[in-house]
Amino acid sequence: MGTAGPVAEALDALPLVDHHCHGVVTAGLDMPGFASLLTEGEAWPGVSPFDSPAGVAVRRHCAPLLDLPRHAPAEEYVARRAGLGPAEVNRRFLSAAGTKVFCVDTGYAPEGLTTPEQLAELAGAGALAHEVVRLETVAEAVVAAGVEPDAYARTFEAAAWEAVGQPGVVAVKSVAAYRTGFDLDPARPTEAEITEAARRLPAHGGRLDDPVLVRHLLWTAVGLGLPLQLHTGFGDNDVRLHRCDPTHLTDWLHLTSGTIPVMLLHCWPYQRQAAYLAAVFEQVYLDVGLTLHHVGPGRAGAVLAEATEITPFRKLLYSSDAYGVAEFHLLGALAFRRGLAELLQERVDSDELSLPDALRLVRWAGRDNAHRVYRFSDDT
Repeated sequence: MGTAGPVAEALDALPLVDHHCHGVVTAGLDMPGFASLLTEGEAWPGVSPFDSPAGVAVRRHCAPLLDLPRHAPAEEYVARRAGLGPAEVNRRFLSAAGTKVFCVDTGYAPEGLTTPEQLAELAGAGALAHEVVRLETVAEAVVAAGVEPDAYARTFEAAAWEAVGQPGVVAVKSVAAYRTGFDLDPARPTEAEITEAARRLPAHGGRLDDPVLVRHLLWTAVGLGLPLQLHTGFGDNDVRLHRCDPTHLTDWLHLTSGTIPVMLLHCWPYQRQAAYLAAVFEQVYLDVGLTLHHVGPGRAGAVLAEATEITPFRKLLYSSDAYGVAEFHLLGALAFRRGLAELLQERVDSDELSLPDALRLVRWAGRDNAHRVYRFSDDT
């Protein structure tokens, strides 16, 4: 899967832990449907998402798994995909990714996506899946069910505890980056502040984007005691990117020191800022998932190089953030393996890193760091 050399060989052989991803579609996809899932933006008239780094990477690296030549035209690619059927397509890409453990965000799961269990079954070879609970989804369900403003805080907290008590849950997630950004008052809100904010909510549900209630959600996550995953940086056009710089969290990280692991997801273009936080806060970890399949294997090494300039090696994890199409599970794994192999092999070749150390870092980033922070058993 990667380039030649002992580091690449070790990465290619390593069963990965994907600590943040989503399900894949179970229905067939036509050209518009597939194209819409290739981009975090839109499939605009006259502009094909295939004409992007992610689209080019799909045609280059995924086409052979569909028995097509490399760089097959988009129309042939989608037609072949449809001919094989979604179950076979998903099985081919998920099994080829070499991922053993999936941590699946089920908070955005429209009808027609695989469950965590289905995702693991498609990957085969004893793959396992765990669940990540999205706290905004829990809060919005509480509001939709109807709750008095003065009961909102305790009702949401009870619902969050119930959600994380379900079998297979290993973490929680917040999409505060989408809802408010991170430039929030870091302090825990008072009961009076929460009640007043809850009065502003629509009576029967809606988007949780009140800054006070988002702060309450983050502090509730601290009390739950599980790792908290935070979407950071690059996303669709709901994000106000300048407000997603994770250094906005600095004061909150000071206040929550010694509590829970905080997992900064994706990070681009703030991978250096995330690296700084991982270097100075014990509880902070990071990945550059989502970014990797959008920049493609050819540029993954450059992103990883910036992310690891000062990141402690026990703080880097792998995620794909694959959503919708199984190709992104494959591309995420391929880009991570190739990018990290090139980065570490270059340091070995220049005698900045010993080969035994490089192989240890491979195991840490691709598997062991996730085992440690999510407390997976050795046979997980």
